[in-house]
Amino acid sequence: MQPTRRQMMAAAGAMTLLPAFTPSHAANSQENKAKNHIKQSICRWCYNSIKLEKLCEEALKIGYKSIELLLPKEILEVKKHGLSCAVVGGADIANGLNRVENHAKILKELRERIEFAAAEGCPNVICMSGNRTMKGVTVSDEEGLATCAKALKQIVGFAEEKKVTLIMEGLNSKHNHKDYMYDKTEWGVNLCKAVGSPRFKLLYDIYHMQIMEGDVIYTMKKYKDYIAHYHTGGVPGRAEIDESQELNYPAIIKAILDTGYEGHLGQEFIPRRDAIQSLAQGFRICDV
Repeated sequence: MQPTRRQMMAAAGAMTLLPAFTPSHAANSQENKAKNHIKQSICRWCYNSIKLEKLCEEALKIGYKSIELLLPKEILEVKKHGLSCAVVGGADIANGLNRVENHAKILKELRERIEFAAAEGCPNVICMSGNRTMKGVTVSDEEGLATCAKALKQIVGFAEEKKVTLIMEGLNSKHNHKDYMYDKTEWGVNLCKAVGSPRFKLLYDIYHMQIMEGDVIYTMKKYKDYIAHYHTGGVPGRAEIDESQELNYPAIIKAILDTGYEGHLGQEFIPRRDAIQSLAQGFRICDV
């Protein structure tokens, strides 16, 4: 029998009481979930005004996997909250490995941090080249590279044994770190070649290298085998990584993933707006 008009209207009314859940609705819900094709990390120093416990709580809500550039006591704290630390911090930027007189102190610290990193599952320990000029004495880039390599060869075998990677960060010497030696990617790559170990690689900071040389996607792809970690930051100003700055971060992250990279991406921007909201926005931008 054909249903009457009244029966059809009653059935339609009943349907309006059912949850509005359709296949397309399900698809949209899935699209809103994090893709997590790249593991994202927060650089602690940019958010020092937020208590570490609070930062951990918010990081987990957003979807971050790590808080980095921490010292051992802080690493143990973030681990309690279910987070990891992608990079053990504590390196002196200006007084680095390009001076022989710094070697004893830095190598002792690196050995202790590598030991700790291996025990606690931290993949990387950071080190720095140092400035070109200290106490009125200037070291050439060539001499500084040789001196850095001399020091690193003394510790990299221990890093190999512990399966921890030493990483050196490139910084811009134009605005933020005047006179810092490792300010071009090629210098860092040449240092990697001089050290000759898969356990010494580079921290490619997208913000710093955009300022110094640009052409970041080409450079990252060219030198992918020498890069162990990445940092973000809006250019100019090191603020949020959204449409307010000149870099196209979704395209950059896709290019990083295309290289087969499986490490972390450290968000290292200094927020000009609400810090937690900016971290959530940065996460979404890079979740490609």
